Amino acid sequence: MNHGAESLSFQGHGLLDRRGFLGRSATALGSVALTHLLGREGLLAAQPGLGSLFADPAHPNRPRPPHFSPKARNVIVIFCAGAVSQLETWDYKPELHRWDDKPMPGGPAVTFQGPAGNLARPQYAFRPRGQTGKMVSDLIPHLAELTDDIAFVHSLTSKSNTHGPAENFLSTGFALDGFPSVGSWIGYALGTNNQDLPAFVSLLDPRGVPQNGSNNWGSGFLPATFQGTTWSAQNPVRHLSAPGISRDADQAARRLLGQLNQRHLEQHPGDEKLAARIASYELAARMQLSVPEISDLSTEPAHILRAYGADDPRNPIKVGFARNCILARRLIERGVRFVQLFNGAYASGGELNWDGHNKLKEQYDRHAAILDQPAAALIRDLGQRGLLESTLVVWCTEFGRMPFFQKGAQGRDHNPDGFTSWMTGAGIRKGVSHGVTDELGRAAVKDVHPLYDFNATLLHLLGLDHERLTFEHNGVQRRLTNVEGHVIREILA
Repeated sequence: MNHGAESLSFQGHGLLDRRGFLGRSATALGSVALTHLLGREGLLAAQPGLGSLFADPAHPNRPRPPHFSPKARNVIVIFCAGAVSQLETWDYKPELHRWDDKPMPGGPAVTFQGPAGNLARPQYAFRPRGQTGKMVSDLIPHLAELTDDIAFVHSLTSKSNTHGPAENFLSTGFALDGFPSVGSWIGYALGTNNQDLPAFVSLLDPRGVPQNGSNNWGSGFLPATFQGTTWSAQNPVRHLSAPGISRDADQAARRLLGQLNQRHLEQHPGDEKLAARIASYELAARMQLSVPEISDLSTEPAHILRAYGADDPRNPIKVGFARNCILARRLIERGVRFVQLFNGAYASGGELNWDGHNKLKEQYDRHAAILDQPAAALIRDLGQRGLLESTLVVWCTEFGRMPFFQKGAQGRDHNPDGFTSWMTGAGIRKGVSHGVTDELGRAAVKDVHPLYDFNATLLHLLGLDHERLTFEHNGVQRRLTNVEGHVIREILA
């Protein structure tokens, strides 16, 4: 182990070892005791639940209380990578039919990927849905049936029109690398109710990872134990056991290892990194027992597999995504706090995601066939099991698309100035459409909300004040929403 070398370097910076500390700091012991008592009584300046995290770094995932009573206990985020066009899905713009194949008045000559072409009508028919009559595209007929239960935000904006930085901004609140993802913030704040599973799981698309990869589930400057655990129903974790070792012998070995780890911790008091590392290894060992059972979808009834489309032999990618959707439900059932469910993976030209620059309709036909049925079945299944009462489901994408085609192509360029994402489930008003883009869908013009607001609302539903959920890094009190953000109260129940 190199821990001794770390201790020497710390001592070189003037820090005392345990014996020196106890010998020279009699008065400090009184302060430590007072701090403990104040913390136990909830009288420290740190907020309840959040300030107690490192008092027990050996158990970082233990549940902690939020700032206030939450509407939601768990979250599933369906992240469609590649920037889904709002104009082909949720944001109906009939004026585009009138202006089809005409230049956009006052429109830009050049956009992100080159010269702009003429305005283009939606590539799919829209029709009224449900009791609200919300106009939704035929591209996503299964999800369209759920619009009476959804709160849409049509006026989101991003700070980047490039996929990587925009994914960062959506997932971490910053366009730059190195900041904690929303799931890491939530795990840091609240822990989880199942100590045999991570607080934060990222279910990867069967085709690969999004463009900015681990930044979407990374812990940034938060302790590494709060990063997302990547997983897929296509690659289940199996229990690893040595041949000839009985279960009793295996458990005895684990107990001995636990005792040795505890002794090592006592020899290095206050070393939070060591405690977190041991806690992570112990969680990994417990997962060898818990994960195989959760991953085994053979126990799911045939009608559930059929509802999700997990038995469709014609579309193996859809089957993989459908299995991930079932796995997301199973994780929520077992108390996992935050599940990130990716639809789409990075590839140049949008072949594996929603980046529809060239042949948008051809690409979207393929991608929607993977997304629509499984995602809708997940929401219905959660509702039928009573889990939507405590689970928030979020559908999001990093930005939207322009109302005109790119010159010489049959697809739309990037548009960070007005796009749609939505929420349903715990704490959400049903059948709401909030915010407006202009008549051609180019930019948000009413109730404009930067993605800071969307993330602030997500935290609020979990009982967290986005202005109080902070972590000091390099002398700055950092938070998911930087120095901005307001809760979108119009979509709250």
